[in-house]
Amino acid sequence: MSLTLDLTRTTATPAAPVNLSGLTREGLRQALIDAGVCDASKAKMRASQIWGWIHHYGVTDFALMSNVAKDMQVKLAQHFTLARPEVIERQVSKDGTRKWLIRTAPGIEIETVYIPDVGRAGALCVSSQVGCTLNCSFCHTGTQKLVRNLTAAEIVAQVQVARDDLGEWPSPKEDRRLSNIVFMGMGEPLYNLDHVSDAIDIISDGEGIAISRRRITVSTSGVVPKIAELGERTGTMLAISLHATNDPLRDVLVPLNKKYPLVELMDAIRAYPGLGNAKRVTFEYVMLKGVNDSPDEARALVKLIQGLPAKVNLIPFNPWPGTDYECSDWKTIEAFAAILNRAGYASPIRTPRGRDILAACGQLKSESEKVRASALRKAEQATVEAA
Repeated sequence: MSLTLDLTRTTATPAAPVNLSGLTREGLRQALIDAGVCDASKAKMRASQIWGWIHHYGVTDFALMSNVAKDMQVKLAQHFTLARPEVIERQVSKDGTRKWLIRTAPGIEIETVYIPDVGRAGALCVSSQVGCTLNCSFCHTGTQKLVRNLTAAEIVAQVQVARDDLGEWPSPKEDRRLSNIVFMGMGEPLYNLDHVSDAIDIISDGEGIAISRRRITVSTSGVVPKIAELGERTGTMLAISLHATNDPLRDVLVPLNKKYPLVELMDAIRAYPGLGNAKRVTFEYVMLKGVNDSPDEARALVKLIQGLPAKVNLIPFNPWPGTDYECSDWKTIEAFAAILNRAGYASPIRTPRGRDILAACGQLKSESEKVRASALRKAEQATVEAA
């Protein structure tokens, strides 16, 4: 007797509802039409109403949208979600820095950091990828393998989580604590430019979160072919993770340099759309003892960036477990800064923030990975011993 496999009752796993927080205005309008929530003639108006509730008021429940009809609230809840991701850990440094470990999906965990007294009031350092491919030798984040790009919703969620914690809904016009966004967290933003660009459109919208593009900075290690596109699509400030003034050293510190050497990188920076005195490029330069911190390196840096409207952020190296690098002495950093200052370049020395919770520059890699791995090993061992 032969058997026939009956597939007629097999049902596909339903797709997860779309989170409206990650849709651009046009994306939101089209989603309402496609889901049959409203017809095309009213979709723009409805999208504008919903947009304000999501991004200005920060609501996570469609039932709270008081100017949206009850039947439409029900339809929205059937097709979409506004849910925040799970905050697994929240740490606060003695200096006021806050770090959140956020789980956006099974196995997808990211870190984002709020730093008070940076920019106009405070800056949020957001991640664009889970892990990183760049393997910069001084960076703790670079030791974590790339899992995937973050979606626009997952990038925007980092801002939402921070504003939830800071109590900044509805969007304040004055006296806001979160005034700046920096894409300097986990990952290389230019390898995820589509989602980063959409997230910036959402974050900068004047009827929502309303953080000006001039207060959003995207940092890249030097993905040369995407630098001009970044400027054209986002209009944000540009930061370059530089750290060396010659190719042999930068090849070691920032291996991406082997693909896009300094001459190509500097040409791309000079062509960045809108670059000028009101829109300077920021060069990030981590100070590594005996590696890149000599007066000769400072003079070479001046020569490298000559003619560019620029400033240089000098970053004292933040140690992390297992690194072979050490932070330059303070006098050495000050002498380095003095050479840049005399050449006419602002060169603030970044005060290390959040070191006690591993939230400082280059340290973003979840310690909870180690904790959970240790707990898992102990549980497995207990199971073996009990058998």
